[in-house]
Amino acid sequence: MSATTVAIPETLDEVLTPRWLTATLSSRFPGIRVTSVIPGPIVERVSTNARFRIECEPGVPPGLSPTLCAKGYFSEPGRVSAQAGVPEACFYRDLADDTGVRTLKGVWAGVDPETQHGVVITEDVIEAGGVFRDALTPCTVEQTADLLAELARLHAYGWENPEIASAPWLAPRIAQTASVRGVKEIRHNFDGPPGVGVPDDMRDPQQLVDAFNALGAEQPGAGWTVIHGDMHVGNTFLDGEGRPALIDWQLVQHGHWSIDVAYHIASALEPADRAAAERDLLRHYLDQVASGGAVGVPSFEEAWAQYRRAMPYGFFLWGITQFVTQDIIGVLLHRIGTAASELESYELLLRAG
Repeated sequence: MSATTVAIPETLDEVLTPRWLTATLSSRFPGIRVTSVIPGPIVERVSTNARFRIECEPGVPPGLSPTLCAKGYFSEPGRVSAQAGVPEACFYRDLADDTGVRTLKGVWAGVDPETQHGVVITEDVIEAGGVFRDALTPCTVEQTADLLAELARLHAYGWENPEIASAPWLAPRIAQTASVRGVKEIRHNFDGPPGVGVPDDMRDPQQLVDAFNALGAEQPGAGWTVIHGDMHVGNTFLDGEGRPALIDWQLVQHGHWSIDVAYHIASALEPADRAAAERDLLRHYLDQVASGGAVGVPSFEEAWAQYRRAMPYGFFLWGITQFVTQDIIGVLLHRIGTAASELESYELLLRAG
């Protein structure tokens, strides 16, 4: 994936200009001359996702789709959080192709050295027949297994390899996350409509913060690798062939494999379906990560305990979530909270205290 030294604009309008796109894309497509940019739909929350189409003279170069999507932090709230885009831009720039994981097809990625604003340009997955998912989208056990195979591909690539995970943008960030939001936001969600489905034994915000901090205090060791870091079902899509794929790499980091696996299984499946399938899904993941070349893959018994301990990670992230609709927050708090309760995750994490 190509990156250039082209300065990253402060506004989306400048990104969507023939001049900037010509300069940016020329590193990968020498001689390209973008003559027209046709803006498409824009989705703006904290980050901005803008779909667009380009026209070129004498034509769009081979290997480049004319339908693209730019992701950056151009809104007022986005500019405050622009550094959140650094890990994602670095992932697409430095790792995505090497890992082979199924994700958006990157065209360009860069980070402004002064503002630390990360911007990514990818092919437009919707134009290619893809469908984005969220917690309200039905998800089957088979689709969950397919996605776990992609996680295994990612994890096998960096499995217990400190050189791969040595880049500053891959530094573990659990402790950093907990320092920004915590008890106040969790209590707000638990006491409001999103918290209706949270099990009674999981309703103490401080206990959740303590469990999350316990995960953050763990030091790199066996089973550590490059993880996605925010592997809920809403950060996936089905490509044009109906295959699950991963998106939204803002929390990519060096961490334990179980965080991604527990988070995804619990977020994707209703509690009864998860409870019935999770052991088989975990075995499937272990087989896949071993087939991918990982050495020292834990036994099922070891992995099962690690999986159970990791469940509060995703529960915490949705406990502190604010800028998502309440129905989605509620579904995920119910699913992941129920999993953490049934699997006695707090007892495993906090029993020493």
